[in-house]
Amino acid sequence: MSEFEFKDSIYFGDDHRMIRDQLRRFIAEEVMPNGDDWENNGMIPRETLKKLGDLGIFGMRHDEAYGGAGMDVLSSIVLSEELGRSSYGGFSATILVHTDMASPHLARAGSAEQKEKYLPQIISGEKISAIAVTEPGGGSDVAALRTKAVLDGNEWVLNGSKTFITNGVHGDIVFVAARTDPDAKASRGISMFIVEKDTPGFSVSRSLDKHGWRSSDTAELVFEDCRIPAGNLLGEENKGFYSIMSNFQNERMVLAGMAIGESAKAIELTLDWVKNRQAFGATLWDKQAIRHRIAMHTAKLEASRQLLHYSAWLESKGEDCVREVSQVKSFCCEMQQELMYDCVQFHGGMGYMRESPIERMSRDARILTIGGGTTETMLEEVAKRL
Repeated sequence: MSEFEFKDSIYFGDDHRMIRDQLRRFIAEEVMPNGDDWENNGMIPRETLKKLGDLGIFGMRHDEAYGGAGMDVLSSIVLSEELGRSSYGGFSATILVHTDMASPHLARAGSAEQKEKYLPQIISGEKISAIAVTEPGGGSDVAALRTKAVLDGNEWVLNGSKTFITNGVHGDIVFVAARTDPDAKASRGISMFIVEKDTPGFSVSRSLDKHGWRSSDTAELVFEDCRIPAGNLLGEENKGFYSIMSNFQNERMVLAGMAIGESAKAIELTLDWVKNRQAFGATLWDKQAIRHRIAMHTAKLEASRQLLHYSAWLESKGEDCVREVSQVKSFCCEMQQELMYDCVQFHGGMGYMRESPIERMSRDARILTIGGGTTETMLEEVAKRL
């Protein structure tokens, strides 16, 4: 089966192309032969994650002083697109939460001591990280979180719960958002904290059973008089909301990159199917209605990709691009929903079978219009800036 390929992008250099080639080899050799087992087991083996650390993938965006490569946001776009092409959304999510959703909080706001302690282990893959913001009943409304942190001497005491936390079951370091000033305006009384696994008072209340992303572990977390050192405050007290919002830009772009990669893989699989599947005396590809719909999907896919790359380039230049990134997240992920629907349709009954990759991919895709900010939330962000 030939790969569905895009033309080279003007935004990428030789370093980005090298990463893309490296990831394709890794996925072909390590992911594709084992992905179904990971789906059944509900987790990615730590030895696989360590291999990615050894390749330097976990340190692409981090400071060279801690073992990283100091690359720009475009490297994360390459990473997310290629992980998406693997066809295993849970694998992609496990990696991207660690590299682009959790650890950037430490890299951006951490003290020298905190970075020295944790970043080398995060970059090597010895420690896997998670970000705990979402709460039961809270969803995309970050300002409404209710987990509390109170300073007691030289310790912070955390009480509350979090849900839908990727890497929450098997992760080692969790960056937790908690309310530290109950009297402040909702968005001004939140702080971020570093909480290590096995800290007394911190527990996984349950592992969540998901519709898709079956190979990523997702948890509900509970903090019951969880005491952590005062030095585990991450960044400025009561400034956590702005840290969360800032990193949402990066998070939303990599989720869109996943959508692009997964959509490209779905087109590839569907082209292979319709060009070989015989029906009514000809292949499905010979049916004009089918090939025209696929052709239109490739046009929308290319438009999504160009919007993503342009927005990532703006971000790399330090431009204010909240509107563009919100457009990217909503447009790319909604595009993917339409594309996946037709790819399943064109596979016919086989598209509904668990043995078919397209069935798994259609389930994995559904979360992308929800996680990282729903489509409706994204469109409201766009509308505010019109």
